[in-house]
Amino acid sequence: MVRGKVQLRRVENPVHRQVTFCKRRAGLLKKARELSVLCDADIGIMIFSAHGKLYELATKGTMESLIKRYKMSSEESQNHDSEREIFRLKQEINVLQNSLGHLFGEGSPGHGQMNLDELYILERHLEIWMDHIRTMKTQIMLQEIESLKNKGGILKATNEFLQEKIVEQNGLNDVAPMMVQPNGHFEMSPITVADYMNAYPLTIQDQFNNFWGPETGFS
Repeated sequence: MVRGKVQLRRVENPVHRQVTFCKRRAGLLKKARELSVLCDADIGIMIFSAHGKLYELATKGTMESLIKRYKMSSEESQNHDSEREIFRLKQEINVLQNSLGHLFGEGSPGHGQMNLDELYILERHLEIWMDHIRTMKTQIMLQEIESLKNKGGILKATNEFLQEKIVEQNGLNDVAPMMVQPNGHFEMSPITVADYMNAYPLTIQDQFNNFWGPETGFS
């Protein structure tokens, strides 16, 4: 019968967990020694238990010598990666220099001036780039216009809200209408004589009668 796949998970029982650790650790170290003998390999193993105890194995020499060898190998690998990165950057610089030469119609360094076909290709590429730039400019301008519209709507709503607050606090007949400008200042709207008389008809009529009455000498 085919043996089912065993799901690996942490052993919950501490006694069983310690027994499993000891058995597996011994098996791992035994396999490392066998691999070193069979394949003439240098193997170093470091194991820290759950309680922090260290178990280590160096099949040849000491663990310190293996760690030193590992560091040297790691540095060599990093240096090799750095050299490859430098070579890649040099290639990119050469490509950019050639591209700049083409943009100015000078051709690649060491190859002289560009011929007619290359100039046609360069002209076509420049047209494509200009179309792309114009498209981007149009998109940015549309976004700015939309943003300004949104700000205008906010200012208009704020204006209406403040006007309602002024009317609620002072009343329609006690204060002159005020307008809130986009810059945040208030502006008093002009009031005509007719508006004032409509707002205060009795007061104006009384003053008019007193001025033109017989006491003043005017009929």
